[in-house]
Amino acid sequence: MSKAATNQNRKFIAIAGNIGSGKSSLLDFLTDTYDVSPFYEPNDDNPYLPDFYKDMKRWAFQSQLYFLSNKFRIHQEADRTDGVVIQDRTIFEDAEIFATALHQMRKIDSRDWQTYWNFYQTILKAIQPPDLMIYLRCPMRTLRRRIRVRGRKMEQDIPLSYLKRLERLYENWIDDYTLSEVLVLESNSLNFVDDLVDRQDVHERIEALLPATLKRSGV
Repeated sequence: MSKAATNQNRKFIAIAGNIGSGKSSLLDFLTDTYDVSPFYEPNDDNPYLPDFYKDMKRWAFQSQLYFLSNKFRIHQEADRTDGVVIQDRTIFEDAEIFATALHQMRKIDSRDWQTYWNFYQTILKAIQPPDLMIYLRCPMRTLRRRIRVRGRKMEQDIPLSYLKRLERLYENWIDDYTLSEVLVLESNSLNFVDDLVDRQDVHERIEALLPATLKRSGV
């Protein structure tokens, strides 16, 4: 993969994981702990998403193209930001997990898929990869419970088969991912929101992979 011009003044932490794995909670926790700039997943801004959940085949390509172009913009902004930046879900997941799943399910046809994939490959040449990829692994039962509890209307009818397909793609993707350091956290057994021991464990594991990079807030 060709690399974009490097911003030597920024470090990039990315948080990856399936729907309901705890990405936003981890980002909030790290943002509260460290002096960092957060970049959130723009789900609420996608005008195609309500239609997509009603009719995946009709709206899959438009929805995924919107996510891809907006994630490209967010990556570019993160690349220009000095200091430590943290992102909730990466452009790699948009293409290699979610769009790929929809193509496998024949919700995106071959012609649209080729257009999408060519655009993605062009984008990869224009962005910097993260310095650390944090992957949140979480069992299916916990994912479904969290999705139900947080109550986002559009997510309540996500088929179990779709979540399982995403899980398989995630596991294959993270096994092959080589663009940066990888930290795998079992988010089902780590309570980094409330448990002090777990919080310290997460701190130490992240700081070990990015030595002399992270500064605690208020320090």
